[in-house]
Amino acid sequence: MIAFTITTVLSILIINIICLDINDKIHLLHKSFMSIYFIFAPHIVLLAYFFSEHTKFGQDKVICKWIILLQIILFTFYIMLKVNIVPYTKKQIVNIRLKVMLGGKSLVLYGLYVAFIQILIYIIGFKAIKDSVIPNNIVVIDIIIMVLTTITLLTNGMLRILCTSRRLSILKRYIVAVMVFIPIINIFIMLYACHIAKIEYDHECYKVINNEARVDLDVCKTKYPLVLVHGVGFRDLKYINYWGRIPKELIRNGATVYYGNQEAWGTVECNAQDIKDKILDIVKATGCEKVNIIAHSKGGLDSRYMISKLEMGKYVASLTMVSSPHRGCKFVDIACNMPDKLYKAIARLSDKYFKILGDKNPDFYTASRQFSTYHSKKFNEGVKDVDGVYYQSYTTVVKNMFSDYIVTIPYILVKLTEGENDGLVSINSAKWGEFQGVLQNKHRRGISHGDIIDLRRDDYKGFDVIEKYVEIVSKLKNKGY
Repeated sequence: MIAFTITTVLSILIINIICLDINDKIHLLHKSFMSIYFIFAPHIVLLAYFFSEHTKFGQDKVICKWIILLQIILFTFYIMLKVNIVPYTKKQIVNIRLKVMLGGKSLVLYGLYVAFIQILIYIIGFKAIKDSVIPNNIVVIDIIIMVLTTITLLTNGMLRILCTSRRLSILKRYIVAVMVFIPIINIFIMLYACHIAKIEYDHECYKVINNEARVDLDVCKTKYPLVLVHGVGFRDLKYINYWGRIPKELIRNGATVYYGNQEAWGTVECNAQDIKDKILDIVKATGCEKVNIIAHSKGGLDSRYMISKLEMGKYVASLTMVSSPHRGCKFVDIACNMPDKLYKAIARLSDKYFKILGDKNPDFYTASRQFSTYHSKKFNEGVKDVDGVYYQSYTTVVKNMFSDYIVTIPYILVKLTEGENDGLVSINSAKWGEFQGVLQNKHRRGISHGDIIDLRRDDYKGFDVIEKYVEIVSKLKNKGY
């Protein structure tokens, strides 16, 4: 009778606990409970063995004992299954991606905790296990369950972080995935992944709070629409945006955005004509009278030429240039000294490739030489600023040759010949009109020529490129443009 009563009470208790947990009345996955759970859960078979050997219900109550054992095992399995599917967190959940990523962070930390605490238990209890009468098969099964528990938590957690984190580039994902199999080192790799997940979550929360604070302010709703003008070697493609996540955020904050649609390797003169045609189409379609141009790299030169030489000053309210080489690049001067036949051969290959991508009149040979300091000097002498158009410029810098592997070689060349640069354009070359300063952060990467247009769709420490453009456009709005 006593055995039956205990079995019934335990069954009701476990069922009620599970129901309360399912209905969020209690949280079995709370850290306090989990810290205790993971001490005992991996030893469920060993504990069941001791329970079966040392608990006396009487010969006629054996079935009750096994029912109790089964209930405890199922309860333990329920918690393990739940923690691997929906890890509990008290943090504000911004979206599903962050929920999965945060869950991954928790699982990795749980896995490391289990590994550490169980190693201590085995070290401390080794002599007791050796001197005990526990069957070897029970000890082996206990170790297997402990190892599987640890591996399951760590693998599930790392996969969640690797698959959902936007701060881990493809290269970093590959390095983490490889090094996670190296003993000792993998501990630091997993802690690094957890650190990245935490930083990304905090950044996303900041963005949500910031966005909610200005949801009805239309801080980017300028008097005139924006025209984003890309740099050299790229096109305005429908599904791959040159400007990354920037246009979407500007539009969300009230901006009207168009694109220059000029060619990737067109000359300054040809591209200026393309941008002119686009702006005239915008003015005609919307009746906006003028536009605000935001141009990156060579796009700044294309836009300046269009305003000055194609008499478009009356249609442009402002021109904001980001990392545009107004005084050329000395490393291009070096490239121009290579044998002309070789240079033209490279140009022909490039032109064929960009014709496939959509350029109608690519001219790599001429367009690339327009970055030389000699050509830039002549360009600046002939292309004058137009009264009534507001000109301003920004630039960025990287900290060293390892900051951005894409621009490592040009960074070295520009550093040796012109000083601090963003990997392609020096600070002095980027200055034009009202210079708004050098955009940089305090961390070792800095901000490269590609980072400033959100090329990798990454968030870097100490600098939010998307917020920077919101700020730039907001200032244009406040100036009446």
